[in-house]
Amino acid sequence: MRYISLLRGINVSGRNKVSMADLRSLYEEIGLESVTSYIQTGNVLFDSECEDRAGLQCQIEEAISERYGFHVPVVLITPIELNQISENCPFQDAVLEEHGSKVLVTFLHTVPHESNVSQLLNVVTPPEKLSIAGNTVYLYCPNGYGKTKLSTTFLEAKLGVEATTRNWRTVQKLYELASR
Repeated sequence: MRYISLLRGINVSGRNKVSMADLRSLYEEIGLESVTSYIQTGNVLFDSECEDRAGLQCQIEEAISERYGFHVPVVLITPIELNQISENCPFQDAVLEEHGSKVLVTFLHTVPHESNVSQLLNVVTPPEKLSIAGNTVYLYCPNGYGKTKLSTTFLEAKLGVEATTRNWRTVQKLYELASR
């Protein structure tokens, strides 16, 4: 089965530095195949016979912790799921090429509690938009992600789950790479 692993918080602001070559090597050492990476922020595509997603996530997190000495949350998705995420984006009107960095997807480790979702939706202020479907948060930040309070850390705190965020261009590129 083909997977895309999205790592949270590596190579950001000089913290948790990991070379992609070393990370690919680590994935191969734990038995994953056809390992490739995309950009420096921890997007790794691979094949695995394992269908136990939670076990596989845990295995990757433990291997990273053992090698690098810090915890990195890992979210695993399949190309089919990534395609569904793309097709279900509620901000299709903003997904034009020029908005590739203003539409973002936050991938949640688990589905958040409904009361946490309700509380989060109450703090979103226009012109920003936020929509949640299962364990996926869609963001539209017309003034840029760097200027929004809807950061990954903020969403994790409000929703009570680990998460990682990618801009629309990255989501599309990962799907393209996973579909080859």
